[in-house]
Order: sequence, then C-alpha cells, then structure tokens
Amino acid sequence: MKKYDKHSSSIAGFARSCLLIALCFAFVNVIAQSKAAKDTAAVTSAGKKKTSLKKADKVQGTATTPDTTAAAPAGKKKSYVKNTFEGNFIIDNQTVMVPIKGTFEFDIQHRFGTVNNGFSDLFGLFQGANMKLGFSYTPVSNLQVGFDATNENMEVDLNLKYAILKQTKDGSMPLSVTYFGNAMADTRKKDANTVFVTVSDRFAYFNQIIIARKFSDKFSLQVAPSYTHFNDLLGYQDAAGNVKPIFNNDNFSIAASGRYKISDESSIIVNYDQPLTQNPANNPRPNISFGIDMRTSGHDFQIFFGNYSSLMPENNNLFNQNDYRKGQFLIGFNISRLWNF
Repeated sequence: MKKYDKHSSSIAGFARSCLLIALCFAFVNVIAQSKAAKDTAAVTSAGKKKTSLKKADKVQGTATTPDTTAAAPAGKKKSYVKNTFEGNFIIDNQTVMVPIKGTFEFDIQHRFGTVNNGFSDLFGLFQGANMKLGFSYTPVSNLQVGFDATNENMEVDLNLKYAILKQTKDGSMPLSVTYFGNAMADTRKKDANTVFVTVSDRFAYFNQIIIARKFSDKFSLQVAPSYTHFNDLLGYQDAAGNVKPIFNNDNFSIAASGRYKISDESSIIVNYDQPLTQNPANNPRPNISFGIDMRTSGHDFQIFFGNYSSLMPENNNLFNQNDYRKGQFLIGFNISRLWNF
C-alpha cells in the first residue's frame, strides 16, 4: 500500500489550479478574439455596402444627399507655451504663471536687514527681519486665490490671480497676460502709533497687469504696470496749522523681470521696480534685485539681493527708502511648496 505523500498532493493540487486558471484565460482570450473578428467583419461588410451604394449611384447618374446631421470635424486644440517662469514669484514680484487646477501652494518669504553694517550684524542677517507666510489654491483653471500674513505691522491680505491670455506655441498669441490683485489690512491694535479712525482706514489695495513672453527655452521676460491705493496715510501740519499729505493715496509703478536658465533646474533671475508717481515728500526708491532660482518637482527656492525690505507690494511701492546707490541691499529668499490634488 502506497504511503500518502502530503507534499506531492499539494504540488499536484497547485498544478491543477494553475492549469485551470490558464484554461480560463485561454477561453476568455478566444472569446475576445472571436468578438473582434466579428466586429472587423461587420465593419468590412458595412464598408463594402457603402462602396456598392456609391457605385450604384454613379451608374444611375444620381447624387446621394449629404448627411447634414454628421458632426463637424473638431477644431485643432490650442497648444500653450509652458513654464514661462519657474513658479509664482520672481523675487519681489508675481510672475505671469498660474498653477494648474487643483494646486495647493505654501510660501515662505524672508527679508533680512541691509548689508551696509558689515560684520556688526553679519551683513543684516541678525537685524530685525520681515517674514511672510502664504497659502494659495487653484480651484478652477487659470484662477488662483490666496491668503498671506506678515509680521510687518501684522498685515494680512486676500489675493487673486487670473490668467487672461496665454502664449501659444504656434504664435497666434505671442504674449501671456495675467491679472494679480490683493486687498491688504493692517491688523495692529489701535493705539497712539496708529492713525485708524474707521475700519476702512486699515485697508490698502494693489492691482497689477503682468505681460510676459517666453522667447526661448532659456529666456523669458515680463513687464508689469501696477496701481496701489491706500485708504488712509499719515500727513503733517504746516506752520499755519494746515494738515498736508506726505504721500498720495494713489500711486503707479512699473516692474520688469527676467529669467535665464543655466541648467534644467536652475536659473538666473533679475528684477527692476520703478515708482512713477511723484509724492509731496519721501518719494520711494527704485528696486534692483538679482539672484538664483532653483526648482524641483515640488519646490521652488530663490535666494537674491535687492533693495525691497517689505513683503506686501503696497508697502514696497510707496514706502521703500533703501537706495541701491548707497549700497543698501539686503538678502532675501522665497520658498514655495506645491501639492496637486
């Protein structure tokens, strides 16, 4: 009598199971091939029938009526230029870029003190610094909404960015045009150092049209005129006791920014901001800045030198007194982290 070999039985059972599975797959494959053959035959038969009908029409000398219900051929889909800039920021300015739908972005921006004190404060690194944290989201294509908060005067803002036009690869649209705007509020507690009488006195607004072109895979350039409005600003009393303004409530400025890629992940970035409005006193100084942009799939990091120390565009366009002719530069950086949902 043979001894029962449990191990051999298990192997045989496993082999039978594998064979059964293979047969099932083969059967399904045969059915699928048979169906495909029938579909092909049906299509061929229909084609032959259509051809014979056309021949019959020719013989009888009649023309078939065109099918006006048939769908018109779809137009060629526009192809847009990608990555005009590496991200949302180029130093102190927004770029023409709007992230794709479903992108959530977290930003950290930092501006140290000016470098002209030398080693006494380690070139501004140990001076009081301004920092801003920001969040933004792209709920629909071409539209981004965001919120920022900075330690400078405890200011917060709500902002919006919308891509109006996009540069196309075929040149039918040679430029990209984007709108950026925000509403900023000073949230400091009312005291002797503030001038708030009503809630609206705390608000300021910034509006900008960004016009850009990607000239090549390496070089991109943008120009951005902007308009800034403060609801309330400090003034002074003259000798006769009349209140005189120091600044205009409405100010215009223009910025030019460029990027040149030196590798797939790195670029040289430059920026120039020029105030245009002449104020009664303390006209803002222009800003010259330059640095390096380094990009990965989910991060964008920029480090640079520049004259702007504020992180809200309203403040930079009206209050900047750092003069590049006096060497009043400072070190700054921007960090962006993106998630796609």
